[in-house]
Amino acid sequence: MEAPGAGGLKDHVRSNWQNTVLICRKCSKKLDGGFGPDGGERLAKALRRQLSLKKGRKAAAGIIEVNCLGACPKGAVTVVNGAQARDWLLVRRGADLDELAEALGLTPKPGEISPRV
Repeated sequence: MEAPGAGGLKDHVRSNWQNTVLICRKCSKKLDGGFGPDGGERLAKALRRQLSLKKGRKAAAGIIEVNCLGACPKGAVTVVNGAQARDWLLVRRGADLDELAEALGLTPKPGEISPRV
C-alpha cells in the first residue's frame, strides 16, 4: 500500500491566512463597484487594497469572491466571516472599509501583531 501523497502529489497545502472572508460575486457584480476611494471597485478588491493584502494563499487573510450566497439584498453585498459563519453581513455601497475590516476581525486589537503583510 502506498503512503498518502505518493507519486509526487500533495495531499494538503498550507496558507498564511488568519481569517477567511467570503464575498458574494453576484451581489458585487450587481452593484457594479461602489467601493474604494472613487467608488469604482468591487468590494473584495477594495477591501484587499484597504488592508494591503496580497492575493492568494500567501496573504495574511483570505478574501474570496464566491458564487451566489442566496441572500440577494438590494443595494448591498453579502459577506460571510468564516470564523462567524452564522452571522452574515449585508454591506451597502460606499460602506466604511475600516469599520467593515474591524467587524470581520481583520484589524489587529491593541497589543496584537498586525495581520497586514
